[in-house]
Amino acid sequence: MKEVQNSWPAGIKRTRQRQSVFSVLESSGKPLSASDICLKIEKNGEAVWLSTVYRALELFVKKGVVIKTNVMNNEMAVYELNRFKHKHYAVCINCRKMIAVENCPMEKFIPELEEDDFHVMGHNLEVYGFCKDCNPK
Repeated sequence: MKEVQNSWPAGIKRTRQRQSVFSVLESSGKPLSASDICLKIEKNGEAVWLSTVYRALELFVKKGVVIKTNVMNNEMAVYELNRFKHKHYAVCINCRKMIAVENCPMEKFIPELEEDDFHVMGHNLEVYGFCKDCNPK
Protein backbone atom coordinates (compact mmCIF):
# COMPACT_ATOMS: atom_id res chain seq x y z
CA MET A 1 0.00 0.00 0.00
CA LYS A 2 1.28 3.45 -0.90
CA GLU A 3 2.68 5.32 2.07
CA VAL A 4 0.61 8.37 2.98
CA GLN A 5 2.94 11.10 4.21
CA ASN A 6 2.16 14.77 3.72
CA SER A 7 -1.54 14.40 2.94
CA TRP A 8 -2.56 12.76 6.21
CA PRO A 9 -5.49 14.73 7.69
CA ALA A 10 -4.70 16.75 10.78
CA GLY A 11 -6.46 15.79 13.98
CA ILE A 12 -6.88 12.11 13.13
CA LYS A 13 -4.72 9.50 14.79
CA ARG A 14 -2.88 7.47 12.16
CA THR A 15 -3.36 3.71 12.42
CA ARG A 16 -2.36 1.10 9.87
CA GLN A 17 -6.00 0.38 8.99
CA ARG A 18 -6.98 4.05 8.65
CA GLN A 19 -3.89 4.69 6.58
CA SER A 20 -4.84 1.79 4.26
CA VAL A 21 -8.40 3.10 3.83
CA PHE A 22 -7.15 6.64 3.22
CA SER A 23 -4.56 5.43 0.69
CA VAL A 24 -7.18 3.51 -1.31
CA LEU A 25 -9.45 6.58 -1.43
CA GLU A 26 -6.54 8.86 -2.30
CA SER A 27 -5.55 6.73 -5.29
CA SER A 28 -9.11 6.17 -6.54
CA GLY A 29 -10.57 8.33 -9.27
CA LYS A 30 -14.14 7.36 -8.41
CA PRO A 31 -16.31 6.78 -5.35
CA LEU A 32 -15.99 3.33 -3.76
CA SER A 33 -18.16 1.27 -1.45
CA ALA A 34 -16.74 0.03 1.85
CA SER A 35 -16.63 -3.46 0.32
CA ASP A 36 -14.63 -2.16 -2.66
CA ILE A 37 -12.17 -0.49 -0.29
CA CYS A 38 -11.84 -3.66 1.76
CA LEU A 39 -11.15 -5.74 -1.37
CA LYS A 40 -8.49 -3.31 -2.61
CA ILE A 41 -6.72 -3.42 0.77
CA GLU A 42 -6.83 -7.23 0.79
CA LYS A 43 -5.49 -7.35 -2.81
CA ASN A 44 -2.44 -5.50 -1.51
CA GLY A 45 -1.81 -8.34 0.94
CA GLU A 46 -3.15 -6.67 4.05
CA ALA A 47 -5.78 -8.14 6.34
CA VAL A 48 -8.66 -5.86 7.32
CA TRP A 49 -12.18 -6.36 8.67
CA LEU A 50 -15.07 -4.71 6.85
CA SER A 51 -16.26 -3.32 10.19
CA THR A 52 -12.87 -1.62 10.63
CA VAL A 53 -13.19 -0.04 7.18
CA TYR A 54 -16.67 1.26 8.10
CA ARG A 55 -15.37 2.74 11.37
CA ALA A 56 -12.50 4.48 9.58
CA LEU A 57 -14.90 5.83 6.93
CA GLU A 58 -17.33 7.11 9.59
CA LEU A 59 -14.48 8.98 11.29
CA PHE A 60 -13.25 10.45 7.99
CA VAL A 61 -16.79 11.57 7.10
CA LYS A 62 -17.26 13.13 10.55
CA LYS A 63 -13.98 15.05 10.16
CA GLY A 64 -14.89 16.21 6.62
CA VAL A 65 -12.08 14.27 4.98
CA VAL A 66 -14.39 11.93 3.05
CA ILE A 67 -17.72 12.48 1.31
CA LYS A 68 -20.40 9.82 1.74
CA THR A 69 -23.05 9.52 -0.97
CA ASN A 70 -26.08 7.28 -1.34
CA VAL A 71 -26.88 6.87 -5.01
CA MET A 72 -30.35 6.17 -6.44
CA ASN A 73 -31.84 5.66 -2.97
CA ASN A 74 -29.55 2.67 -2.57
CA GLU A 75 -28.83 1.48 0.94
CA MET A 76 -25.18 1.02 0.04
CA ALA A 77 -23.16 4.21 0.28
CA VAL A 78 -20.09 5.13 -1.70
CA TYR A 79 -17.18 7.16 -0.39
CA GLU A 80 -14.60 9.47 -1.95
CA LEU A 81 -11.90 11.72 -0.66
CA ASN A 82 -13.11 15.28 -0.15
CA ARG A 83 -11.04 17.13 -2.73
CA PHE A 84 -13.14 20.28 -2.17
CA LYS A 85 -14.43 20.19 -5.73
CA HIS A 86 -18.16 20.08 -6.40
CA LYS A 87 -19.09 16.87 -8.24
CA HIS A 88 -22.06 14.96 -9.56
CA TYR A 89 -22.28 11.50 -11.11
CA ALA A 90 -24.42 9.75 -13.69
CA VAL A 91 -25.18 6.19 -12.56
CA CYS A 92 -25.92 3.21 -14.78
CA ILE A 93 -29.21 1.60 -13.77
CA ASN A 94 -27.92 -1.83 -14.78
CA CYS A 95 -24.29 -2.16 -13.63
CA ARG A 96 -24.15 0.79 -11.15
CA LYS A 97 -21.12 2.26 -12.92
CA MET A 98 -20.61 5.89 -11.86
CA ILE A 99 -19.54 8.44 -14.48
CA ALA A 100 -18.45 11.92 -13.40
CA VAL A 101 -20.56 14.79 -14.73
CA GLU A 102 -18.16 17.46 -16.00
CA ASN A 103 -20.42 20.41 -15.23
CA CYS A 104 -23.06 21.21 -12.64
CA PRO A 105 -26.41 22.07 -14.21
CA MET A 106 -27.43 23.67 -10.92
CA GLU A 107 -24.72 26.37 -10.93
CA LYS A 108 -26.98 29.06 -12.42
CA PHE A 109 -30.20 27.77 -10.89
CA ILE A 110 -31.80 30.27 -8.52
CA PRO A 111 -34.55 28.63 -6.48
CA GLU A 112 -37.75 30.59 -5.91
CA LEU A 113 -38.42 30.16 -2.21
CA GLU A 114 -41.26 31.48 -0.07
CA GLU A 115 -38.73 32.50 2.58
CA ASP A 116 -36.41 35.31 1.46
CA ASP A 117 -33.77 34.67 4.12
CA PHE A 118 -33.15 31.02 3.22
CA HIS A 119 -29.45 30.44 2.50
CA VAL A 120 -28.78 27.46 0.19
CA MET A 121 -25.68 25.53 1.32
CA GLY A 122 -25.67 22.75 -1.26
CA HIS A 123 -27.69 20.31 -3.29
CA ASN A 124 -27.86 16.72 -4.54
CA LEU A 125 -28.51 15.82 -8.13
CA GLU A 126 -29.20 12.31 -9.40
CA VAL A 127 -28.64 11.47 -13.05
CA TYR A 128 -29.26 7.89 -14.09
CA GLY A 129 -29.60 5.86 -17.24
CA PHE A 130 -27.60 3.22 -19.10
CA CYS A 131 -23.84 3.32 -19.70
CA LYS A 132 -22.49 2.53 -23.17
CA ASP A 133 -21.92 -1.14 -22.20
CA CYS A 134 -25.45 -1.66 -20.85
CA ASN A 135 -27.44 0.54 -23.24
CA PRO A 136 -30.38 -1.49 -24.58
CA LYS A 137 -30.21 -0.75 -28.29
